[in-house]
Order: sequence, then C-alpha cells, then structure tokens
Amino acid sequence: MKTLAVLREKVYSVQDRFIQQAFDLKGVVVSAKEEPGSCEICQGQMHVQKTFQHEGRTIEHGTFDVRETVWVCAAGCRYRSGELVTRRASSVVESIIPDRVVGYDVMVFVGLKRFLHHWQREEICVGLHEEHGIELSSGEISLMSRLFLDYLKRLHHARAKQLKAALESDGGYPMHVDATGENGRGTLLVVMAGWRKWVLGSWKIATERSELILPCIRDVVRRFGAPCAAMRDLGKAVTPAIDDLVSEFDIDIPVLACHQHFLADIGKDLLAPYHSRLRELFGRTKTRPKLRNLVRELGRQIGEQIHEARQAVLTWQTMTEAEHTLPPGRDGLAVVRSMTQWTIDYKADSTGLDFPFDRPYWDFYNRCITILRAIDAFLRIAPDDTKVNAAIERLHRILSAVACEVPFVQIVRHLRRRAALFDELRDKLRMATKLPENESAKDLDAMRSQFDKWVASLNKRRLKRGETEDTCNAIDTILKHIDAHGNNLWGHAICLPEKVGGGIRLAARTNEQLENFFKDLKHGERRRSGRKNLTQDLEHLPAEAALAYNLNHSDYVIIVCGGLDELSKTFALLDQEDQSRKRKGLAPQDLEDFGCVLQLSTSSLSTPDRRIVRTENMNQRINRAARSRAPHLQY
Repeated sequence: MKTLAVLREKVYSVQDRFIQQAFDLKGVVVSAKEEPGSCEICQGQMHVQKTFQHEGRTIEHGTFDVRETVWVCAAGCRYRSGELVTRRASSVVESIIPDRVVGYDVMVFVGLKRFLHHWQREEICVGLHEEHGIELSSGEISLMSRLFLDYLKRLHHARAKQLKAALESDGGYPMHVDATGENGRGTLLVVMAGWRKWVLGSWKIATERSELILPCIRDVVRRFGAPCAAMRDLGKAVTPAIDDLVSEFDIDIPVLACHQHFLADIGKDLLAPYHSRLRELFGRTKTRPKLRNLVRELGRQIGEQIHEARQAVLTWQTMTEAEHTLPPGRDGLAVVRSMTQWTIDYKADSTGLDFPFDRPYWDFYNRCITILRAIDAFLRIAPDDTKVNAAIERLHRILSAVACEVPFVQIVRHLRRRAALFDELRDKLRMATKLPENESAKDLDAMRSQFDKWVASLNKRRLKRGETEDTCNAIDTILKHIDAHGNNLWGHAICLPEKVGGGIRLAARTNEQLENFFKDLKHGERRRSGRKNLTQDLEHLPAEAALAYNLNHSDYVIIVCGGLDELSKTFALLDQEDQSRKRKGLAPQDLEDFGCVLQLSTSSLSTPDRRIVRTENMNQRINRAARSRAPHLQY
C-alpha cells in the first residue's frame, strides 16, 4: 500500500510539472513594438521614448515576459492635462491592467469565482493553477476581487443610459428598497428594479437611517430615471426617505407597503405578548428538558438493539386495531420513546416563515395536549410489561403539568383568539400560504373589496356585546395598523405609457425579491467562509458585491458588455476611455461620491470607533489625567 501511495504521489508530481510546462511561457520574451503612426495633435512623427521589459499574466497567454516599446511625439506635443503625447502597444494595453502585471481576463476569472460562485481564495488559486497555469497568492486574489468590483461599478455607471433606456421600454420600474446586516453591523442598502430584478445601486451605510438612505435612492433616480412605483417595508428609516424622494422629484407614483411586513408587524403586536409568556411557562416547568431526558434513558435501556426497535415502531405505526395498545418489552419502550420524540419535534409543524406566521411554542403545546389524549387511549388497557407501563406513565406525568397548569390554559385561550383574527387577515390578503401566482388586476380589486368588507365587519364586531376585552384590544391593534398603512396597501396595477404599448402591469405585493436576494447573498457568503455568523463577513464585504449578481441576468449582461466572454475587453475599453478623457483635461465620467455622508456614525460604538477607543494610548491618556492633581469639581 505504501508503494502505491508513493507511486500516486509521483504521478501527481509529473502531472503538475506537465501542466506547468504546457501553460507557462515564463522566460520567453515577446516583443511588443508596434508602428505608432503619427502624433494625434500635430500629425508629426513619433520616435522611441523607452523600451522596457516586464512580466504579464493572462488567461489567454499564460505567464510571459514582454519587451514593450513606448513612443513619444518627436515635436514634444502635450495633452491638455500636461502629459506628453505617447503611445503604448495596443496588444499590451488591451490585455494587462494598468500598473499591474495581471491581465483583465484573470481579474474577471477571480471576480466571477469569488462573487458568483463563492469560491474561497485557495480554491481560486488552485483553479487558476490547474486550468490556466497561472500562480497568484491569496493576497493577490483579494486585491483582484476588490479591483473587479471597482471595474464593475464603473461599468454599471458608464452604461446607465443604456440601462435606463431598457427600463423605460418596460414602462419604468418598481423600485424595491431594503437593507440587511448581521447583529447591527455591515448594513448593506440595496435598490432593485422589480420587473427586471436588476440591482440598480448598493451602498454600505453606517446605520439604517432616513438621512443616509435618501442620497442613495436619489442617486438611483438621477441615473436610471424615476420609478413607476416604490415598494418598501414599514421601517422608520425607509418610509420617510421614500416620501422625501417623491416630494423632492415631484413624482406621482404609488408608494406601496409590503404585505408581508404589514402582516408581520400586526402579528407580532397581536401574538408576541402571549407567545412569550407561553415560552416562559415551558421554561419554568422544564417540560422539554424532561422529555429529552426520558428519550435518552429509554435509548439506553434499548441499547444495541435500537435498529430492531426502530423497525418495530415502523410496524406498529401501520397496525389498525379496535383497541389502542402498546407492545410489550423492547418494542413497547421504543414506541414510548418515539411518542416522546414526536412531542418535542414540534418544529416539524412550522412553515419556515418565522414568527408570527409560525408559532413554535403554541405548536409545542398542541402536541403536548394531543399526546396526552393518545396516552389516555393507550392506558385504557394498561401494558402488561411493567417497564413499558412505567415509561408511559412517566411521559403522562411530565405532560400533565402542561394540561393542569391554569396559566397554560388561559394564555392559550387568548393566543387562539388572536391567532384566529390574524389568520383571517392573512386569508383576506391571500397570504395564508404561498403568494398566488399570475395575479391579475381583477384579482387585486376583488381582494381589496373583500379586505374592506372585512375591516367594516371588524368595526361592527368591536361594538358588539359579548366580545371579551382582550378581543376588543386585538381588534383595536389591527385597526390601528390599517389606519396607519391602509393607503399604502393598494395601487399595484401600474398603467404603462402609450409609447410602450399601454396596458397594465402589476408590481409585486411584497418585498420578497429583495428578501430572497439577501438570503442568497448570505447563503453564498456562508458557503465561502464556512461561518454561520456573518457579522465580520458582511462588515468587510464591499457594497458593489451586490452588483455582481446582475451578471446572472442575461439581459443585463448583453446591455453592459454583450456577454460574459466580452467582460474583460469591456473593462479594458473603460480604462482607455478614462485615460483619453484625462488627457483631454476632462473630468472622469463618474465623479459623484457620497461615501463620507453614508458613514455618518450614529451608532454608540461602531467598529471604526472601537478601533480608536481600544488603544493603549487611549488607556494611558485617560489614566494619566485621572491620576493628575486636578481639582475635584462639585456637581
């Protein structure tokens, strides 16, 4: 076996050398001396300014050395910027990034793998080596990743007019605005065009506040035109920011409140107080720990025969009998163990929508009551096996505390009434399950009509005799939310202008597109980092990483570069255009930068502030002042 291992190692070594020899052109010097033509200012001759040798690394050519000749105007002409009129070899300029030895295609390879496929740096290094014979360090991978996003942002802004024209051909775009973060840090604000699902802008902001959000959405409107609608959550930051934007640009568009957030806000106000008290009761009675201990003890009693016991449980599940009985011996213990596990597996009843759409402790209570009733049925004919009988009675004692405790019954009664109201509201907004597909304007009109009738019935129910005080309070909570946000719940039918064919197109009723976008982004970052907690990852993730997801949309890619295969050439053209503008004394195409405004620090102890506060010099400075003989002040 050792001989085979050594042989395989040598085969891999020979393979690596073969790949390196096949791709590596290092040591081969290529001459880049092209005819310069005439000076573009005086039309005179140009002569050699210098010839120098440097390295190059491109996917197209591999690693090589190039001897490049630079030409200069013989008459000494200068551009308006003051630079001499020079000309480099176009083959080098079009392939290698300025002031670097790495090619544009290598940067694009790194960027796509990092931000679309979520490869780790080491994976990218291996991919470059094995596929293209190019060696880059982990640090260079990080630099190339950041540089890729810089180029992508420049390209996004340079093609703003073409992207705007595409959006106008749709009749505009619904603007979706939302922000995400992790533990209050790394706040990423994103604006998305709803129908195309393009990210129009993304920024890192110090905290989610309206004065930081407004400059961002204002920039989107200036670049891509006014939206035909705006979708937002019910947050205290986004709401005034969009209202100020509509007022500032004097645009008459529906500002829509996300139905999902609307329901979530009402549900939390309705259910959170009683659901929290139910959780506290379960914690006080220690029901779940006792059930888990019972499962572990029964597992130890079954011992090594656990596989046969599981098969016995599967057989018992399929039995149909007039009298409910438990099998004796090991099989009976396995059945009691499975019943206990079924009780603590209450999360299986969840839909994955989180609270208040899922109420885990209410599900736990319902399972406890259900299994108690089942135990009563199984105990009508007590098991002959004393161990099985002891196990089932122990399970009954643990769960009896839930059924006998008066607070449990009272809290669940209130929770059930409020949940019924909340579920009625979900049904009227047709969000009791998944969002219906292919909704029409008629569907929305019918939904609104039913919703208005339901609200009127709530007002009547509020005044009806016999309703409990808690039910009246719950109705008041719902009506309060409807009064605050009811006007923003409707208006999803957008009338398209005649120049694009007219008609009606619906905007989404929720901000689900952006929510799913953030979910995918975080999932990708977890895949790359291997960490569940993304606090540090999101804090260091550049905002432009959100723009990289546009490259998944073929319509966007065709507009900005024609195809992913052309992305590196497009980046090279961007540099040539910027260099041309600089020589002519013109300002760069994209000058606006309000990064400093977005980092106005309103948090009590942000990461940049923490780096300043947690220094030895800070400690010494304060301690020296504290130990000084300064007079004590009287307060």
